[in-house]
Amino acid sequence: MSKYPEVKDKKLVGTYPGFVKSGGGLVWDDVLEYRVWCHPLAGATDLEDDGDYYYAFDNFDDAIKFSEENPGTEKPLALILQEEHINEPEPGVYEHVKEPRLAEWYVEWLSRPKRTANTIPDFLSPDAPPNRLEILRGFA
Repeated sequence: MSKYPEVKDKKLVGTYPGFVKSGGGLVWDDVLEYRVWCHPLAGATDLEDDGDYYYAFDNFDDAIKFSEENPGTEKPLALILQEEHINEPEPGVYEHVKEPRLAEWYVEWLSRPKRTANTIPDFLSPDAPPNRLEILRGFA
């Protein structure tokens, strides 16, 4: 059993847009797929005239195995859905954004608990702990 979450819908893996946001948002709702980016200029098979491309997987274990066995590949990333997220337009200034967003995340960030109805309001609350990230990590 993988230490990372299952994807929301295995039938949709590989159907999402290739270019999405990168990181950010601080919270996650669902994992849509795991991606392994391939770079021909770094030794991956050239399928796109030297252009980068990715393979989509429905689980982390298959994705990491593929990345370890194939040259010119990155470690897997998770394509996540954020139904709502937190924007930080400048350091220490946070905004609650209530619109869906797709983003590629480092899989390690999935160790944070999924967003609940209270996660963002608690994070933005004037009563939040001094280190607001403790809320996102599930420690507060």
